[in-house]
Amino acid sequence: MTARNLRHNWRVFRAIRLVAIAFGLLVVAASSYAQTAIQRVTTTSLTNAVVLDAMPQTATAEIRPFHFSATDAQLADLRRRVAATKWPERETVNDATQGVQLATMQKLAQYWATDYDWRKCEAKLNAIPQFVTTIDGVDIHFIHVRSKNPNALPIIITHGWPGSIIEQLKIIGPLTDPVAYGGKAEDSFDVVIPSLPGYGFSGKPTAPGWTPVTIARAWATLMQRLGYTRYVAQGGDWGNAVSEVMALQQPPGLLGIHTNMAATVPADVSKGLSLGGPPPAGLSDDEKHAWDQLDDFYKHGLAYAQEMSNRPQTLYGIADSPVGLAAWMIDHDIRSYLMIARVFNGQTEGLTRDDILDNVTLYWLTNTAISSGRLYWDTRQISNGAGFFDVRGLKIPVAVSAFPDEIYQAPRSWT
Repeated sequence: MTARNLRHNWRVFRAIRLVAIAFGLLVVAASSYAQTAIQRVTTTSLTNAVVLDAMPQTATAEIRPFHFSATDAQLADLRRRVAATKWPERETVNDATQGVQLATMQKLAQYWATDYDWRKCEAKLNAIPQFVTTIDGVDIHFIHVRSKNPNALPIIITHGWPGSIIEQLKIIGPLTDPVAYGGKAEDSFDVVIPSLPGYGFSGKPTAPGWTPVTIARAWATLMQRLGYTRYVAQGGDWGNAVSEVMALQQPPGLLGIHTNMAATVPADVSKGLSLGGPPPAGLSDDEKHAWDQLDDFYKHGLAYAQEMSNRPQTLYGIADSPVGLAAWMIDHDIRSYLMIARVFNGQTEGLTRDDILDNVTLYWLTNTAISSGRLYWDTRQISNGAGFFDVRGLKIPVAVSAFPDEIYQAPRSWT
């Protein structure tokens, strides 16, 4: 969830401490430390974190170091395409009810074509240990930063759509080196952040079948390949689906999971939402709030998922036009879009113009606009009709964070 997750990078870090508390494994520092920690993350702190992971600790015959550098020709072509965008006329309303507004996209395009610098993002990425390993015939790219604390708890963190590893960069320093942010050494994590198959720097599957079920098994293989015998998992959006399936599969060593987009919706609520009917009687205020959020999303915000679930290959336009790709990605849900519109209108938010364009540019440079969408199609093929947020019946420990700007704020009663 690009805008939501970028906005809540610091909140995800705070939330991960709940995993440790829930499992009784360790106690991470107080929330004031967490807020300060994220505010202090810089390229320098990320570089310092890299020192904690000497490359020979990870690199093996099965695991290869990874480095990415876009060519000057690629970046020049991107700027040329953005500048040459053929614009439609302005929307006929004064709000976002018809979609991404022309003024927002033109401000985004102007900054992208003239002032934005991908090389800054590229430098941050290449300052962090990255690797590739082949699992079930597909190259899986991942970040792996070890803490200097030998007793650190390993965690595998999974992004979603239209997200990427870029969303997680700000949490690496505080998790691997909490001492540098006012915390304690025993609060440390070893951090593993993979790119989903078909996303970012991971390989693109050449046949159907990569779903949260197969990805969950691949992540267990990855953690085993890295030598971890005990670990936790975290995710939101597709990352939640993968983490919850891992909890169902219970691979050896998985102690529990944390999610910031939990599947908690009761059966009667899910049925009512699918039928477009009124909410069930007797909902509390928190439950009614969650119903209203989900009802709005299903009625007005789900079109992107429906299209990619049914016809992802049809979306040639977002593979050919960078502005088309950016518009498709930022029209994810109304709260995310309005926040992004404010950013490009000069207002200060929990993310910057570069945060947004770093993520979109990664999709463009890796040509993953369509390959990433196939995850929706593949998953639909194994669907039993259950909703994305339906209860899974997990048996191992789970920690849930309920942020107000997720698609829905999971009520404590449902979780």
